Amino acid sequence: MERKILIVDDEADIREILQFNLENAGFAVDCASSAEEALEVLPSSYSLILLDVMMGGMSGFAMAEVLRKERNCQIPIIFLTAKSSQTDLLTGFSAGGDDYIPKPFSIQEVIARVKAVMRRFPQADELVSDMLECGAVRIDLESKMVYIDGEKVMFSKKEFEVLSLLASNCGKIFSREDLISELWKDAPYVLDRTVDVHIARIRSKLGARKNYLVNRSGYGYVFNPAE
Repeated sequence: MERKILIVDDEADIREILQFNLENAGFAVDCASSAEEALEVLPSSYSLILLDVMMGGMSGFAMAEVLRKERNCQIPIIFLTAKSSQTDLLTGFSAGGDDYIPKPFSIQEVIARVKAVMRRFPQADELVSDMLECGAVRIDLESKMVYIDGEKVMFSKKEFEVLSLLASNCGKIFSREDLISELWKDAPYVLDRTVDVHIARIRSKLGARKNYLVNRSGYGYVFNPAE
């Protein structure tokens, strides 16, 4: 599975440079321009967070403490900062950081540090909260159970995989080809109709919440409780 990184930095140039180079190194990358924006999507399916310390509004240290102490989020964090005194280093580690890269930095160093931290956390993707909540739908990723309005609803293995992928990327449109590529990688022949059948079964099981799963004609499927 492609490892996914969240960059949190209020400098657009730094975000763009890091995103470009990390994607070229084989990672999937999302960006947030503030701690507040990042906290809206966390915890989510990220393997690592690159977190600037000195930002307008909430600092990187404060954001890390929220993740570690309030949300019990254990996604590895690498701090990026111009502050490099011993006191700053200790503050970063006590806030829950796993590494610390002083600015200015080389892209090669960042990529090397990212890979090193990921080697220390080979199951980093599993450190994300086991419960995914989207509106009235709760998905227990460990037990593979789905709860709709508090009621347990049984899904087949493939239905669960489709629902989990769409719900963990709330608001993102997946074409039939995207879903086949992600979830039927080992199947030599999968028709678009196969996807449609699974979607129809999922919508049926969602019951009163079937409007969460929408077919955007000509584009694909999207899961969004706000629809």
